[in-house]
Amino acid sequence: MLAGFFRSRIEAGEASMKYFLLGAFASGFFVYGIALIYGATGSTNLDKLGVAVAAGAGRDPLLLIGFGLLVVGFGFKISSVPFHMWTADVYEGAPTSVTALIATGSKAAAFAAFLRLLLASLRPVQADWAVLLWGMAVLSMTVGNVIALAQQNLKRMLAFSSIAHVGYILVGIVAGGALLERGGEEAVRIEDTAGLANRHPLLGLALTIFLLSLIGIPPTAGFVGKFYLFGAAVRSGYYWLAVIGVLNSAIAAYYYLRVIVSMYMREPEGTPTSVVPSFAGALALVVALWGVVQLGLLPAPLFDLAQSAVLPLLR
Repeated sequence: MLAGFFRSRIEAGEASMKYFLLGAFASGFFVYGIALIYGATGSTNLDKLGVAVAAGAGRDPLLLIGFGLLVVGFGFKISSVPFHMWTADVYEGAPTSVTALIATGSKAAAFAAFLRLLLASLRPVQADWAVLLWGMAVLSMTVGNVIALAQQNLKRMLAFSSIAHVGYILVGIVAGGALLERGGEEAVRIEDTAGLANRHPLLGLALTIFLLSLIGIPPTAGFVGKFYLFGAAVRSGYYWLAVIGVLNSAIAAYYYLRVIVSMYMREPEGTPTSVVPSFAGALALVVALWGVVQLGLLPAPLFDLAQSAVLPLLR
């Protein structure tokens, strides 16, 4: 419905129908895959599936086909090659604001769910699915970038660019993994971070800087972003909107600070959290940390570039 919001435009109708029909087709694959997995294991619980796969069920043809069909469904949602055929037409025909939503929100949610499946259920057979994602990553990067070269329409160019970036993300999934583990499982609960700063000070410091940036504490990229964002609202006369935004940032500070308190002021209980050595994970941390601090200390050069890039759109 959102993709076809401009009902009088032929491109909008095409975008809406392609998104609906191909999405329904991909959803059919996804649901049938769930049915096959349930038939093979008697459960759809991710943790129970992981136990079954570790026990040897990962070689069951019914289960393998089921997981393969799930990959088709997720491949459509993240628009990876060869499940990307809808992307450019939908991006072009949908309103720009809807295109932004499809390109970011839905893909982020799909990647989050896909990672849950891979890490919670298919970790024991990572060597097998890594080969599949390796191929999808290569195809997505190559096809996306090559076809983007030939595009004259800005939104279609960005569509194929987003496909290429999906390939880059898949590279991280193939090469990386959970940086923190506890009892053989990914450590994602707040209590898993207890005492982390004492046992792994560099990792604790990096996570602290990221969290302070999310709160908006200077000198980090998060502070600069919120400063420009709320400043723009004030200059446009939306004072209450800026006030509500600042108040919401204060509320968010509570749950971000909980993690920092846990890392520095609490002792771990039970099995301690361990760091899993990963070159890809360490490289990602270093690059992200540099970006957060660089943008916080010297935002002007990149801000000037951003202003220069947006000027043609305002003419």
